[in-house]
Amino acid sequence: MEQARILIVEDEEKIARVLELELTYENYYVQKATDGLKGFAMYQEKTWDLIILDIMLPGISGIELLRRIRSQDKKTAVLLVTAKDSVEDKVSGLDLGANDYITKPFQIEELLARVRSSLRFQTKTALKAEAEEEEHWLSAGELRLNESAREVYAGTEPVELTRREFDLLYYLLRNKKQVLSRDQILEQVWGFDYIGETNVVDVYIRYLRNKIDKPFGTTHIQTVRGVGYVVKDSP
Repeated sequence: MEQARILIVEDEEKIARVLELELTYENYYVQKATDGLKGFAMYQEKTWDLIILDIMLPGISGIELLRRIRSQDKKTAVLLVTAKDSVEDKVSGLDLGANDYITKPFQIEELLARVRSSLRFQTKTALKAEAEEEEHWLSAGELRLNESAREVYAGTEPVELTRREFDLLYYLLRNKKQVLSRDQILEQVWGFDYIGETNVVDVYIRYLRNKIDKPFGTTHIQTVRGVGYVVKDSP
């Protein structure tokens, strides 16, 4: 059976370390982040089955992190870790789409039980979605992207992409043959509230080219000088 993947976002290092050890012992794949911004970055880089999310975090709060996650992902299970008297945070978290919460201080046995429950719910949700959704393929030449399965193929070869790379390629393919400006791409893929390096689009276009074009001798992603980028069927 494949290991469930769990991301811990907890700024109290002792608690985070105990959770990491206990969950690893239970044969889960575990990584941890100690602030909200790092947690969001790690969430975007990999696919997770469960996120254990403390509400009180530096960088951005757990509630804000949950909001960002749910704006693009309704499936990943989220278990909130709250303070004893934080009723308002619990309500806000559940309203934003958290699957469950546990209150500090907690016994590790209770946390493990809630983890198992959240993972069962996540598995049922994923299976139901898989059964209900028709596969949706986008393509350009030999390049194919399956939206529902989040898979990419160059011919018959699978291509491994990060979450952000996949979202960028999906947006380009969805607008195939349409020239997209850097500002359009930044707003649609990174969000209107993105604050960071202005050349991030160019950086990720290079990442994509190195994965979907360069190894296969194709040129699906083309630069329109002074405007932006466009995806076409590679000649």
